[in-house]
Amino acid sequence: MVSITLSIPEEIKKKMDRFAWLNWSALARETFLKKMKQLEILEKFEEDFEKSELTDEDCIKFGRKLRKDMVKKYKGE
Repeated sequence: MVSITLSIPEEIKKKMDRFAWLNWSALARETFLKKMKQLEILEKFEEDFEKSELTDEDCIKFGRKLRKDMVKKYKGE
């Protein structure tokens, strides 16, 4: 396994010390993995979008419809 060293401000280190029971390395690793998954999804989306023939107007319409549908879903309508 490769190791990295991070520099953080002293103030943050003091706050982290209050939670010494937390495995900060594991948390950082999980956070890095989560961000990488997000970036991979975005990268795939961008690749697919480059091939798309949708116009900006089409995308705006789909986005608005999706937002309305999500509001209905989560408000239980």
